[in-house]
Amino acid sequence: MDQFHDIRPYNDEEVVEVLHNLVETPDFINTIIGFRFAKWPTFLRAPLVFGVKFALKRQIAKISNVHDFQSIVANYMERMIKTTTSNVEYRGIEKLDKGTGYLFLSNHRDIAMDPAFVNYGLYLAGLNTVRIAIGDNLLRRPFVSDLMRLNKSFIVKRSANGIREMMAAFGQLSSYITHSLVKDQCNIWIAQKEGRAKDGLDQTDPAIIKMFFMSQKKEKKPFSEAMANLKVVPVSISYEYDPCAFDKARELHQKSTTGAYEKAEFEDIDSIKNGIVGQKGKVVVTFGDVIADGFETPEEFVAEVDRQIITNYAIHSTNEAALALQQGGSSTDSAFSSYLERCPDNLRETVLAMYANPLKQQQKYLNK
Repeated sequence: MDQFHDIRPYNDEEVVEVLHNLVETPDFINTIIGFRFAKWPTFLRAPLVFGVKFALKRQIAKISNVHDFQSIVANYMERMIKTTTSNVEYRGIEKLDKGTGYLFLSNHRDIAMDPAFVNYGLYLAGLNTVRIAIGDNLLRRPFVSDLMRLNKSFIVKRSANGIREMMAAFGQLSSYITHSLVKDQCNIWIAQKEGRAKDGLDQTDPAIIKMFFMSQKKEKKPFSEAMANLKVVPVSISYEYDPCAFDKARELHQKSTTGAYEKAEFEDIDSIKNGIVGQKGKVVVTFGDVIADGFETPEEFVAEVDRQIITNYAIHSTNEAALALQQGGSSTDSAFSSYLERCPDNLRETVLAMYANPLKQQQKYLNK
């Protein structure tokens, strides 16, 4: 019996059937039309549906396994990089060995683009792409779940109710991650905490580390040995410009002024879209060092992950300009000044903090 059937990515032999079902899913087709042809008149809806389905059927006829699907995704990534970034730089990727399964524990700025940029770097370097952890809160529409699982995503059951159900979900997740890394020698990507760091402060949730340990703890392995088995590599992802910055600031501002923020039903899907198509400037992905044996508690392990993520974070001129403006100085980055002119006045300080915080956090570490 497949103990991970409800959370794992799709296997090669499942790909063709899932793709054919997707093409016949009205919600999927309508989403593509809304995304690509939003300004077209409604009376063209029927021919658009026919045309989109016809084009998709031609494309999926070339796909028979996960690698074929990811090759198509890589083509879209290449196009996206050309149109929405000025440059993408990978640091530390030469330290990774082929055939070794790593647990990439990453800071989190963008729902889809963080793992996508890590994946693309591995793909270009000839290394195995990652199995991506994704919360079930993002999978309210079945076609989104199918697309993610085709792209090697596995599901984190954040919506589990009650202690018993949550512990069962965490136990299954821990076992799947350990199985992927140790048995299958596959790479894993997972964020250092639930949700994006909307304020620009990167901090690892100790609960994530405790979840990693659960499956090996049952086997009576010491914490230090168990975590070394997982070959955890902290990853720092930095964007010169965050396409979702103003939306994040709006959420933070509303929380600070009213004490609450209620997401729209498909707000996360909009964030995914905006993150893909929005301008990012320069993007830097830095792979840290494998965390070896010697950390005896989750808290010690968290401290090492945070140290690597924060000190390896690539600082951009936007971070420096934001800190200068926060401190009463002036910005020497004219592009960032123009960017701020588009920011609503009531969100300006929140946006400045979002860009300044990574630099301030790094300076604290380097000045210790």
